[in-house]
Amino acid sequence: MDGFAEAMLERVRVAQEAVAAARRSGDAYALAVASDELDDALRIAHANGVALEVTPEGDGGAAGG
Repeated sequence: MDGFAEAMLERVRVAQEAVAAARRSGDAYALAVASDELDDALRIAHANGVALEVTPEGDGGAAGG
């Protein structure tokens, strides 16, 4: 796995954690921001061929291959 793919996997992982934390706290604004970051990270990863596995809720385990 190259450095870009590793960085994207980390970005997705961090965004997933932020989404989960925002959901737990009930902070609607933080959830919106974290969800946007996750969507952006997933879009960029997909556009660049980085393989990810994400749960439907978007806060599960990202894995690369």
